Amino acid sequence: MKIMILYASFGDGHWQAARAIGESIRERGLGEPMLVDLLAESHPWINAMTKRVYLKSYSLIPGLYGWIYDRTKPMKHDSVFALWLHSFGRDRLRRILLKERPDAVIHTFPLLAMPALKKRIGLDIPACTVVTDYDLHRRWIHPDIDRYYVPTEDMKRELLALGIAERRICVSGIPIKRGFRAAVPDPDIRARYGLDAGRPVVLVMAAPHASLSAMAAMISPLLGNPDLTVAVVCGRNEALAAMLPAPFEAACAEGRLRVFGYVEAMHELMALSTCIVTKPGGVTLAESLALGLPIFAYRPVPGQERNNARYLADKAVACIVRTPKQLAQEIVQLIHDPVLLVQHKLRARKLRYQDAADTVALDFCSGLHIMERTSVRL
Repeated sequence: MKIMILYASFGDGHWQAARAIGESIRERGLGEPMLVDLLAESHPWINAMTKRVYLKSYSLIPGLYGWIYDRTKPMKHDSVFALWLHSFGRDRLRRILLKERPDAVIHTFPLLAMPALKKRIGLDIPACTVVTDYDLHRRWIHPDIDRYYVPTEDMKRELLALGIAERRICVSGIPIKRGFRAAVPDPDIRARYGLDAGRPVVLVMAAPHASLSAMAAMISPLLGNPDLTVAVVCGRNEALAAMLPAPFEAACAEGRLRVFGYVEAMHELMALSTCIVTKPGGVTLAESLALGLPIFAYRPVPGQERNNARYLADKAVACIVRTPKQLAQEIVQLIHDPVLLVQHKLRARKLRYQDAADTVALDFCSGLHIMERTSVRL
């Protein structure tokens, strides 16, 4: 079978989830995945502009983004705003569907042009949505979606309350890469990353828009603790990766600060870490839970990320911090209390779904095989 996976390149999360599902489909011989960044392919200029505005909103006007998110959270699928949002990419998707004739479509981003479009062109193509946040925005919901894959039992109850039939909901977790299943703190890998075996590692994930001054201010109190190693992953922010070591030459020389650019095998570095400081995107949180990492959400911006952080903080697997001083205090307290660390791992275990990608692939594709044999819709 040919399975089309629609995602968006707003950060790496939606793409990582799409890739994890695609790899599972291919490795298990369930079909041939076809990944499509719909907005980028259909409206490259709008996609580029929207991504710039999205990133700028984090640093310049986070309150505005959060206000829009909260105001539109209860919107219905047939509201004017929802119809406008879901219209993006419709023409491009129509051409792809008519050319490729996929057997099914999987969404890892709430750009739902598919449900209305398949009626117009007369193709009865099953479609599912994989929610990649711990907070439910109604943008993910459409009555013509055949199956929903959600990260938690709490979100399943939210969907049930909105009238989605239970048979259409599966609690799968958020799909993450296969490496997170068996990641262990290997001494050889530790040496390869240049991490001292005698010190706990605080892993800091720099936001894409992070400035040198902001990052330096955040990690400075942490480096004031000589018994910690701080590992900073700058991702594709090459300028930050190049400049960050300069203010901390002594810490770098002592091996207490390690700065990385883009890291493909994040499961290796996360497995070596004692805790993680990150912006609370859904996929990064799911990866952290898979490894039982204590999560510190540093100044989460309004919108889905702040709501993600609040949800996990309510479950006592994440801590929301606002200042560098508070961050250092909370981390030092945790690291020096082995009982707290064990309790955290036990709580994280209740929320982790290491096999989420396989669950989505197996559940959805097995349903397609049933429909193929019986011509009955999910």
